[in-house]
Amino acid sequence: MKSDRRPVDAAATRAVRGPDLVVRGGRIVTPDGVLDADLAVMDGRIMRIAPGLDEEEGLVLDARGKYVFPGIVDAHVHFNEPGRTGWEDFATGSAALAAGGGTCFFDQPSQCLPPTLDAAALREKRRLAEEKSCVDFALWGGLVAGNLDQLAALRDAGAIGFKAYLGPGTDEKFPVVDAAVLREGMKRAAKLGVIVAVHAEDASTLAKSSTAKVRTAKRTAAAWGTSRPIEAELAAIRCALELAGETGCVLHIASVSSLEGLELIEEARQQRVDVTAETTPHHLLLNASDVARLGVVAKSAPPVRDEAGRAALWKELRSHRIQTIGSAHSPTSPEPKAGKDFSGEAAGVAGCQHGFSLLMSEVATSADKDLPILAAVLARNVARRFRIDQHKGLLTPGRDADFSLVEFGAQHAIKADELWTRQRLSVYVGRKSRARVTHTYVRGAAVLAAGRLVNLAPPGRFVRPTHA
Repeated sequence: MKSDRRPVDAAATRAVRGPDLVVRGGRIVTPDGVLDADLAVMDGRIMRIAPGLDEEEGLVLDARGKYVFPGIVDAHVHFNEPGRTGWEDFATGSAALAAGGGTCFFDQPSQCLPPTLDAAALREKRRLAEEKSCVDFALWGGLVAGNLDQLAALRDAGAIGFKAYLGPGTDEKFPVVDAAVLREGMKRAAKLGVIVAVHAEDASTLAKSSTAKVRTAKRTAAAWGTSRPIEAELAAIRCALELAGETGCVLHIASVSSLEGLELIEEARQQRVDVTAETTPHHLLLNASDVARLGVVAKSAPPVRDEAGRAALWKELRSHRIQTIGSAHSPTSPEPKAGKDFSGEAAGVAGCQHGFSLLMSEVATSADKDLPILAAVLARNVARRFRIDQHKGLLTPGRDADFSLVEFGAQHAIKADELWTRQRLSVYVGRKSRARVTHTYVRGAAVLAAGRLVNLAPPGRFVRPTHA
């Protein structure tokens, strides 16, 4: 007797089944504009976006009066694990990022011990992040003089890109590259199809700027700024652009702090060099006077510039000449930074939890106009540039259901006891914000709900670029 059972059509079954979650009544933010619509989620992905969805199944998330913002992809964090978990680790860093609307991070290779200079180190870091991170993640590999023969294996292990420092970084175990090493590394990266990112401060220019006068007064914020001049940034950017044009390497300039640097990058883009510019929230939110007032907690490299420079960055952002924004979250000591002596503590600004929402707060009165710009530079452009846009970066059917709910209201002061970072340290403590992230979802699962971190989500997932 023949069985009457027939193979199950999985696609048809999914089509019949209703959503797992419906986000109702929110204002959906895309790089093309803001629309009033509901969002349905099934199996961790966006199923449908439309006004007045009549879906009856699944949980309902009330988003009335809130913006539904695409999950932020932060391509520039230093969570320092393994080896320096007293500074930050994957559990605390990812929690802080999720509380700020982040759903994916790219961890830098330079401050962990050992640095991520070979495939074994990357695999160990991946193992730790898969155990501890509450959001998805990718991992940078390093590019230094001693590891050029390791680049192919790093690519095969899933590195999101290769990071090099043209000027002093944060650890002697991750040495600065010169032009010859960077050229060879870029040649290999181009053949491997991997992007190279550079920290753009030229070592020789910085050495020349360290005059006796600067060394004598280096305890002050002003002296720190003088010792890391814009000229050092421009020299490094010129070098990287020239080598990218020569080798055909895909290039990303991290933490651009100046209008002049952005102008160099835009000129190269017009000449068909494949380059993108990243800046940080602290370069958009702070000026040199703020650094002097806040003290060492605001010490960064490149430094925060003057108010005219800050305003120029905002103009460039609105003119679409900044392609991405990354937090550059970088706690650099197990001891909280305090005081105003800039001579001892390493540069590094901690702020992945509030930097992005403060940018939203800055555009609260023009949200429908400016939030789409932020959706581009915080999500879509990052995912597209680093080749993870098949899953991340946009609120559109088929992509991962990564999003946050953001509400605008009365100003509130950011408090240290709100922080999820290991040291409860942030350059933004005390600053007032009109924007608040109330919920964050990663692949359709809640990580932050009603302002509280929850444990409902599966562990963070390792994200590989399409070249790997």
